[in-house]
Amino acid sequence: MDNVTRPDSLEGLGQFLRARRERLSPADAGLPSAGRRRVPGLRRDEVAALTGVSLSYYSRLEQGRELSPSIRVLEAMARVLRLAEEDKRELFRLARPAARRRTKSPARVERVRPHLRQLIESWTRTPAFIIGHAQDLLATNALTNALYRDFAQHDNVLRMLFLDPAAKTFYRNAERAKHRAVADLQQTAASTPEDARILELVGELSVRSGEFRSLWAREYARVPPYEVKQMYHSVVGDLELRHEALHIRSAPGQQLVILQAEPGSPSADGLALLGSLSAPEVPRQQNPADNA
Repeated sequence: MDNVTRPDSLEGLGQFLRARRERLSPADAGLPSAGRRRVPGLRRDEVAALTGVSLSYYSRLEQGRELSPSIRVLEAMARVLRLAEEDKRELFRLARPAARRRTKSPARVERVRPHLRQLIESWTRTPAFIIGHAQDLLATNALTNALYRDFAQHDNVLRMLFLDPAAKTFYRNAERAKHRAVADLQQTAASTPEDARILELVGELSVRSGEFRSLWAREYARVPPYEVKQMYHSVVGDLELRHEALHIRSAPGQQLVILQAEPGSPSADGLALLGSLSAPEVPRQQNPADNA
C-alpha cells in the first residue's frame, strides 16, 4: 500500500481519495484517452461519474464536508479507484467509523401493478409506458413498441438516448432530450444517493459515453419541463407528440408517460397508421362451407 497519511478524520478521507485518483490514468478506469491533461490521473468529475454520484457530492467528500457516504457509494468508489483489499479497508475506516456504520439495504425491486399494465395496454391509439426511478421502461403498450421499433431495445430512456445510434435520427432535438433525462436522473440520485440501480446505470453510461459523462458533471438547478417532442419514425415519418409524465402515487418513483398527438393532425394520422401496421393479425375463422 502507498504511504498515505491516515488521520482519523474526513480530511484524511479527502487526502486518501485525491492520492488514489491521481495515480490512475483514464485507461486504467476504462475511459478513452483524451490527449494531454492538465492534472495527473483522473479528474474529480470522472471519478464522480464512474461512481454514480454527482460532482458536488464527490467534491464534498474530498473537501471533508460529507459526513456519511453510504456503503454502496464506498463499494462503487473502491471499484472505480481499483483499490486492493488493504486500501479498501482503509477507505471504509476513514469514511465510516464503526460507531456510524449502517447495514446494507436491499436492492430496490420495481414492479408494475397489473391494473396499470392492463390500462396502458387498452390504449390502442396513444403510446404509453411506465418508467421506474432510474428511467427503466417497466411496461409498454403495443403502440409504444411500434414507435420505438428503430431502437435495438427499449429498456431504459438514458441507454436509448446515449448508447443507441437510432436516437440521432429518431429525436429531432436529441440534445434537449438528453439534458432533461440527465437532469431528471440527477434529481433522483440526490434523494437516493446509495441506490444500487442508479450507481450501476451511471457507471455504465460514464464508461460507454463521453457525452453522458460530460453532462453528468454539470449541476442542474432544475429539471427542464416536458414539451412537444419532435420525432422521425422510419415507417411513418415526422411526428409531433406532447409528452406528459404523471407520478403514480401507489408506486413512488414510477411515472406513467403518455405521448399524445393533436387530434386531426398529420401526427395523429401517423400514429393511426403505425397502430394499424403493428396490430396483430386476427386469424380468419374458417367457414364450414369451405370444406364442403
